Amino acid sequence: MRVAIGGSNGLIGTALARHLVGSGHEVVRLVRGAVTASDQRRWDPDAGRIDGPGLEDTDAVVNLAGSPIGGVRWTKERKAEIRRSRTTSTLTIVTQLTPDGRCQRLLNGSAMGYYGDTGTEIVDETFPRGRGFLAEVVSDWEAAADHSPVSTAVLRTGNVLTREGGYLAMQWPLFALGLGGRIASGHQFVSWISLTDHIRAIEFLLTSDITGPVNLVAPNPVSNAEFTATFGAHLNRPTPLPLPLPGVELLFGREFVKEALLKGQRVRPARLLDAGFVFEQPTLLQAFAAMA
Repeated sequence: MRVAIGGSNGLIGTALARHLVGSGHEVVRLVRGAVTASDQRRWDPDAGRIDGPGLEDTDAVVNLAGSPIGGVRWTKERKAEIRRSRTTSTLTIVTQLTPDGRCQRLLNGSAMGYYGDTGTEIVDETFPRGRGFLAEVVSDWEAAADHSPVSTAVLRTGNVLTREGGYLAMQWPLFALGLGGRIASGHQFVSWISLTDHIRAIEFLLTSDITGPVNLVAPNPVSNAEFTATFGAHLNRPTPLPLPLPGVELLFGREFVKEALLKGQRVRPARLLDAGFVFEQPTLLQAFAAMA
């Protein structure tokens, strides 16, 4: 299979490209800058362009493009960029696809933020949209993918665990120093997935006939307090003190803290499980052990 990847220079895109090539597939990496390798093709999502031959020589597309949610303060401009980067990249891809073309499969990025704050309720893909900025962003993101003329699944991804980046890497230095701790009460749920299983799930879905939303999370979400304790135990470090939220609010703003840290989702990967996908690292202990 020949697969184009949007967001190919990101954490997941890089790992996905490496995995697919190792599994015998061909990869076309869509890049924004100058083309420096034979497997690259330039695209400009802001202008809605992909250099020739576009997607005509591919069998499937995985679009993971989008500006990072964390790491910066949520200014008005940043929030607009978070939303715009996701919708424009998606629309750029779907407008390149045709019902009778070679490319007949699109896996488009999405996120579990769609569900808002679910408390302790277990939710699956049938659960309605929640409230808040992230839920609105994901809703717009998925609405852009609805324009696709080919078989399309949207990947409602949880917190991807890897030392190399993302949710875990941001916390690793603090936990390694024994300064990690729960966030507020720690009761909010964390829906997570190992990078290994995330990549395996994408490969599984490339040849699946599943369409619509698919939760890319492990089947065992945990509370933030349990996540904190397990992470600390993995590093053999104490986790006695809660995260000082006033300092985080000062750096990143109150809205970021409320949306990204205090809200939780207890998400079940119902459609993956029903389709027979088997997780290699279904528990948090197994995910951490694989990173040893």
